[in-house]
Amino acid sequence: MAVKIRLMRVGKKKQPTYRVVVADGRSPRDGRFIEIIGQYEPREEPSVVKIDGERALHWLRRGAQPTETAAKLLEVSGVWEEYTRTAGKEAAAKPKAKAPKAKTVKETPAAEQPATEPEAPSEESSS
Repeated sequence: MAVKIRLMRVGKKKQPTYRVVVADGRSPRDGRFIEIIGQYEPREEPSVVKIDGERALHWLRRGAQPTETAAKLLEVSGVWEEYTRTAGKEAAAKPKAKAPKAKTVKETPAAEQPATEPEAPSEESSS
């Protein structure tokens, strides 16, 4: 079972708040979870990040993989620094940043490309 630390959306329409949860990687975003370890309120000024550091460390030590956003929240709360210091591993479970997808450029074959225009005759006239 691949355990992930991720966000679970709660709150009304257009007013999101999130729970930081430990869940099976196969379960849906707002579906079944194992444990709630914190909350994130992005609409507050400044954003509120509350994470139970002890439980988060417990799950990280047992191999739970945080998602990109959850990893950022763990860094903000100081849990990630504590984990790397105690585990002696540099970002052992930190997710790799997603590389942007390369845009494909369709090249037209040489036969279909418009031919270059012939050069215009020079302005010099013979008299």
